[in-house]
Amino acid sequence: MPHLSRSQLFVYGAIGVAILLLGARWVRAAGDGGSSPGDVAFASEGGASAGAGEGAQFSVDAGGEDVVVHVAGAVRSSGVYRLPAGSRVTDAVERAGGAAPKAALDGINLAARLADGQQVIVPSRVAASTAAAGATADDAPIGLGTATVEELDTIEGIGPVTAQNILSFRDDHGGLSAVDELDEVSGIGPATMEALRARLQP
Repeated sequence: MPHLSRSQLFVYGAIGVAILLLGARWVRAAGDGGSSPGDVAFASEGGASAGAGEGAQFSVDAGGEDVVVHVAGAVRSSGVYRLPAGSRVTDAVERAGGAAPKAALDGINLAARLADGQQVIVPSRVAASTAAAGATADDAPIGLGTATVEELDTIEGIGPVTAQNILSFRDDHGGLSAVDELDEVSGIGPATMEALRARLQP
């Protein structure tokens, strides 16, 4: 075996130390997941971070939290319901069992987006018909010879005092044969006479 010089021993020793350091680094990297620290950093920035960004974007597109709404009126099962964010009024109606046979769906905007805490009231055709009938009854002609204070009070421009004056005038003259005779009653002007002609009949 040849005799090694001191310089050769120093070089071989340095090589051995370098090999040991590289081996220790490889063992440490394998314990952390089988990749080098540089690879781990790259995966975190280009893979895991990008994945988190995509997840956050998806959450925003999904609409966020659910909404809680109260559905009432002409539906089969009124109540408080939880629906996904971004739902429409039509979704709330369907969640409440659908519209009842008497529902007037044209009276609400089924395409409107729901808001948390909103109340959705589905109108009824029966209620609409009743309201129309009430309006017709209020506009019906009133008999001049049989009108009461309450009926006269429904005419625009006629209050309880003027209504009583009309009845007193009618009693004092033994009845009335024409609406124009009321022009002599105190408190009745041209505008009020027009309203009386529209509502009263002999």
